Amino acid sequence: MTEAMFATCPRGLEPALASELEASGARDTRAVGGGVHFAGDLAVCYRANLESRIASRVLRRVTQAPYRTEQDVYDTAHAVRWSDQFDVGCSIRVDVSAIRCPLKSLEFVTLRIKDAVCDRFRADAGRRPDVDTRTPDVRIHAFLDEHSVTLYLDTSGEPLWKRGLRGATGEAPLRENLAAGMIALSGWRPEEPFFDPMCGSGTILAEAAQIALGIAPGSRRPFAFERLRGFDAALWRKLRDAARERASGARRPAIFGADRDASILDSARSALEQTGLAGAVRLERADILEVGAPAPEGVMITNPPYGVRVGEDAELAGFYPKLGDALKARFAGWRCYILTADLRLAKLIGLKASKRTPLFNGPLECRLFEFRIVAGSMRTQREKR
Repeated sequence: MTEAMFATCPRGLEPALASELEASGARDTRAVGGGVHFAGDLAVCYRANLESRIASRVLRRVTQAPYRTEQDVYDTAHAVRWSDQFDVGCSIRVDVSAIRCPLKSLEFVTLRIKDAVCDRFRADAGRRPDVDTRTPDVRIHAFLDEHSVTLYLDTSGEPLWKRGLRGATGEAPLRENLAAGMIALSGWRPEEPFFDPMCGSGTILAEAAQIALGIAPGSRRPFAFERLRGFDAALWRKLRDAARERASGARRPAIFGADRDASILDSARSALEQTGLAGAVRLERADILEVGAPAPEGVMITNPPYGVRVGEDAELAGFYPKLGDALKARFAGWRCYILTADLRLAKLIGLKASKRTPLFNGPLECRLFEFRIVAGSMRTQREKR
């Protein structure tokens, strides 16, 4: 049975997500701001959760209807037989987002949808589900545009960028699906050398290692669809087991990481060890301004710790030209990608960016700059003319 679904993602990665979903069997993909509409059956839904490196959540559409008032929204939610979707024993949470919504309070809309779900359960099952805003069993998402309300069930649960790998090391400054999206935008292939010279907590390296080893990002975590009505446990086991069989720990990819801060490098090493990826990544303590390229050519992707570990604005302004000089001097033949929210980099680095892709790291607007480094600096070539 084909159903309408929507996968959310960091803004700027929608086309890459659409391609990824199509590879998982999705049909009728349509990228919009913040995600991709698509159609598919249960297997497509399960594979999207299991295999997508870029999606944040996979939502399954329950209903859609026009509205004018909060009561219309309530009526739409109340018309759904929610007991056919999940058991009354499941705790719930309702989230609402909107674009050009004429209603005054989204908080009140959220409350009305929650009331409608609970009232319908009380009518059908004689009792209502509990509300849990922190760790709910089931998340209901509502999206309101100017004319219609769409209700979704979240099939993911915890956001997909939580791979189930990081554990006690905590949340990284760069979300995993943004790191994976940057790798996808670079066109990196596992047979190419890969380098993050300012690796921080190691998020980019961990994503590259999983890609190289064929590890499905969702293969070690649970999902909300396991608690929904109609869950096909046999199909899920088949897809998950097939993904685990495809993973190969035998390869030794050429993935390199460095950082000048010894304590941060130790944290990255510990994180990689906890996730079982340490054998796929070679780490060394080094400064980006001094380190040499680990191979004659390859792909570099990094997220400089702008303004935090490098220093304040004045020091940072002096860092960017030195970074450009270091790349020109030692990384000829490399495709270098730098994610930053500091747009001074483009003017100060002394290199011509071949691409500038707007991306969002959470609410923070950034740019992913692509620099293709050739032998002999562009600055030097201009000076010779």
